[in-house]
Amino acid sequence: MSKTKERTAAPAVTQPTQVSGPVAPPRVSARRRRPGVIALSLALIAAGGAGVAVLLLQVGDRTDVVTVVRDVQVGQVLTEQDLGKASVALAPAVKAVRADDVDSVVGKRAAVELKPGSLLAPAQVTKDSLVKAGEQLVPIGLKPEQVPATALVPGQKVQLVHVPAQGAAEAGQEPGKVGPQSIAGRVVKASKAAPGTGVVVVDVATAAEDGPTVAAWVAADALRLVLDAPEDS
Repeated sequence: MSKTKERTAAPAVTQPTQVSGPVAPPRVSARRRRPGVIALSLALIAAGGAGVAVLLLQVGDRTDVVTVVRDVQVGQVLTEQDLGKASVALAPAVKAVRADDVDSVVGKRAAVELKPGSLLAPAQVTKDSLVKAGEQLVPIGLKPEQVPATALVPGQKVQLVHVPAQGAAEAGQEPGKVGPQSIAGRVVKASKAAPGTGVVVVDVATAAEDGPTVAAWVAADALRLVLDAPEDS
């Protein structure tokens, strides 16, 4: 009887798993701090804080000033009804009449045209009449091409030049005298350009004896206005 040789499979041998130690995090090199950058950052933060502080101080430091509440024409006498009061933060360069000094401007004349909502500056009022004794006020209409590019302002000195039609002789001109006649004047007020025509009307004060002559030149369309150089030029 044959015997079957039984072979028993040997059990597989499991290799022991190697257990690794704790994984070390990747080494990160520390970023070098630049002293200059840090100092600049601190300076910017400080400057920003100082700017905010100055702004808060300016907002809190308010001044009571005189304002204009309705239209006032050049030469018009100021009344209490023309003026109001407001509390505003003023920049050092802004000149305005303080509310406590409102009585000092009531009764004076407007040296320039005043508009509602504006602050009243000391230079915008005058105690003098814009047309003085011994003067006459002559309105002169200037066409767009005759209006100076320089703004006409009250008190500006001008020359009123007689420009007769081509070929016409100067009336009353002395024999041998060369050049057109001219009369000195002073701007009292200049209007805005009229819609459509662009004509600007300028009120000019002249000596009383010259007023009729200037008016005749204006009527004949034989007058031109020339600006004098400022006295401090």
